[in-house]
Formats: sequence, structure tokens, C-alpha cells
Amino acid sequence: MKKWWKRAGMLLALLIIIYLGVKPDMLVGKPGIKAESAVLMDLRTEQILLDFNGSEGTAPAGVSKLMTELLVLDAITNGDIHWEDPVTVSLYASSVGGSHLALKQGEQFTVRELFQIVAVYSANDAAVALAEHINGSEQAFVSAMNERAAAIGLSDTTVFTNSTGLSEKLLGPNRPEAIQGQTVMTAIDACKLARYLITNYPQILETSSQMQVSIHQRGMYMSNTNWMLSALGGPYAYDGNDGLKTGYDEDTGYHFVGTTERNGKRLISVVFGSESREGRFVETKKLFNYGFSGSQ
Repeated sequence: MKKWWKRAGMLLALLIIIYLGVKPDMLVGKPGIKAESAVLMDLRTEQILLDFNGSEGTAPAGVSKLMTELLVLDAITNGDIHWEDPVTVSLYASSVGGSHLALKQGEQFTVRELFQIVAVYSANDAAVALAEHINGSEQAFVSAMNERAAAIGLSDTTVFTNSTGLSEKLLGPNRPEAIQGQTVMTAIDACKLARYLITNYPQILETSSQMQVSIHQRGMYMSNTNWMLSALGGPYAYDGNDGLKTGYDEDTGYHFVGTTERNGKRLISVVFGSESREGRFVETKKLFNYGFSGSQ
């Protein structure tokens, strides 16, 4: 009997040592995801660590602005526009719905201001203003979005119809007739797009990790819609998270493309179609825990 208790004690001590040496969030099996689709990718190797309905198309809402951000950074790099260029808000841009800043027709803001607002706050009026500034019209910008999607290897399922990801009914009364249809994207393509953006323009993470951005001439401060930023603290903050993009559509739910780096390993996650604003972050945490656990 004494030997049995001794062995049990040694086993318990061993388990305690193991537990103390491994973080609780590292003790993870393959997660069950409560969303319509989800994907987890290792940025360096491009290996897909988890794929749940990743090839199914959905209306990604604001997540599609990752392509808008990419085209802005392309235009800056090519010298077509500059960060301090003034951008004039059009009637159409001033009247789009969804998340917006109520920018007024004729107001001027710099490319930098509008870009930061798009990346951090996902403002639709700022996205349209940038699209029109870069290509002259949103229709021309959309053509460039789809050409860029093909060039970086996104699938034919992913199709951009506007610069915002909004459904037609939210584009407002001044939507140009040429802007029609619903943007569709797959979770795998969203992951690939995020990887391309981060790899080619790593400075995007400096923007996407800001807790707030401001429009000084308006005295306005907009908080980041990504509640997982490690700097934010709170119940959804995740150590090492520094981006990337949220979205919401009343028909397809809540979406999030996130990225986190720990010990030199960067993961990209996509959750499409969560039932709640908080749920997309809860499901993303499951993906990150799984990816960093090394249990694939």
C-alpha cells in the first residue's frame, strides 16, 4: 500500500512539474470552431495548419479592405500618390453606410489620415475616398482590386465589387450604377491576402496595432476594432497580437483576420461567420492556441 501511494505521489509531482513548465494555453488539441469557416496559416512556411470550410465563399464585409490597403500601399510605393496628398471627399463617399465617420462632401484629409482610419477603424467613407483618389473612380479601383487578386494567386471564388465590402443596400443613395453586386471571399484567400500584405508591407502592422487614431481637424479619436491587440489588455487581448482586420455583415455575421507573433513564429488566422462580435475573437484565440501548441 505504501509503495502505491509513493508511486502516486511521484506521478502527481511529475504532472505538476510538466504543467508548470508548459503554459496552460499550450495544452491544446485540434479546436472545434463555432463559425462558418476558419483557416490558420504559418506565415513563414505558408503551411495551412487548420482548414475548416476555407474554400467556401462568403461576404467578408470590412475584411475585404485588406485589398484596399494593399492598393494604397502599392500606389505609395510606385510614387502614384504620397502620404501627405490631400484627398477631397466626394458626395458618394460622404453618403455610404456601415461604419463611417460622417465625412462631408468637399472636406479634405491626407492619404495618411484616411489610410490609418481604414486600417484601424474600418471606416467606409474613408475607403471610398481613397479609392476614388487613386483611380479616379471606385469602378476603376475595383478593376484594379480584382487584377491584383489574380496576380497574387487568389482563387476565382474571391471577387471584389467595391472598396468597402459593403452590401449594395448600404452603399447609399449616391452609389454609381457601375458599382453593383456583393464582394465574396474565401477564408483561404483572406489568409493569403493577409500574408502577402504583411510580407511585402510589414509596416502595415505598425498601423494595425495602434490602439487609436485621430482626425485632428475634427478632434475625433477612433478606437481599434481589434479587441485582441496585446496592448489593449482586457478579456480578449492575446500576447503577440498586432493586427489585422475586422468585418461585419448582417447576413454573414462577424469576421476577423488576425495575426500574432511569438518567439519568431507568426501565425495568420481567419474566422468568417461568427455569431457575435466577441465570438470571432474567442474562436481566433482557439486557433492561435492550437497553432502555437505545436500539436499539429
